[in-house]
Amino acid sequence: MTDESAASEVSEPTGDDRASEGESKDERGVDANRENATEAANGSPTGEHANADADAGGDADVADAGGGTGADTADATTEEPMPDVPEDVRKYERFTKMDGAQYDRVNEFLRERTYVTAREWAIARLCADFRTETGVEMTKIGENLPELVPFMTDTYTPQAVNQARAAFEEKVQKSGATFLYGAMSGFFTAEELDEMMYEVSEIAKFLLEVEGVDLAVEDELAAEERISTVMREVRQESAKLRGGEVECPECGHVHEPEE
Repeated sequence: MTDESAASEVSEPTGDDRASEGESKDERGVDANRENATEAANGSPTGEHANADADAGGDADVADAGGGTGADTADATTEEPMPDVPEDVRKYERFTKMDGAQYDRVNEFLRERTYVTAREWAIARLCADFRTETGVEMTKIGENLPELVPFMTDTYTPQAVNQARAAFEEKVQKSGATFLYGAMSGFFTAEELDEMMYEVSEIAKFLLEVEGVDLAVEDELAAEERISTVMREVRQESAKLRGGEVECPECGHVHEPEE
């Protein structure tokens, strides 16, 4: 800001002052154009950044001329109609508990506890929720991804949505095969399996709660008991499948698998 413009802000301009000020602005505009041309020749930043600065200055002049303030401008901006967003997208509330979350933090949490990424998790959830009789609405999901998931900032093509969903399904299948083999192989005792199921269930329930599922304590306990019962049955049946008898590695005693 020049000394002339600073002084004009302190004192109330008279009619003659306004006229002379207008002439000064014209002169400064000419000088500014010359300076911009000189900067461009010397390799100074031009283009979008320069235009952005010019636009900002023009906006400020418009606000001053109309007597408006920054708050007035902000109010005018908020009153503008929002872009076209489908109604079901506006009402979608799966990930509202993650407002303000950063993708990197969410991704780090998931990678430490699961095999899926934040992108795969979010898109798999959306594909399950936006499924119609004719298939998954992948175009709608991709175009409205930032509105649907707070930590996703970019839109996706239908192909990218499909790739993320396929990656999620493949990882779940491989993880399931790994877990089931561990449960059926006899590597773990019944107590160890119970402890493992408790830990993985806690992570799964946490993700469901983040998605907006309201889990009652009674329902959680009932689900844990059913899962524990199923895993004990899996262990018993797999022991029969492997041979029906178990040899103790310590004493060599052969006995029936635990009931």
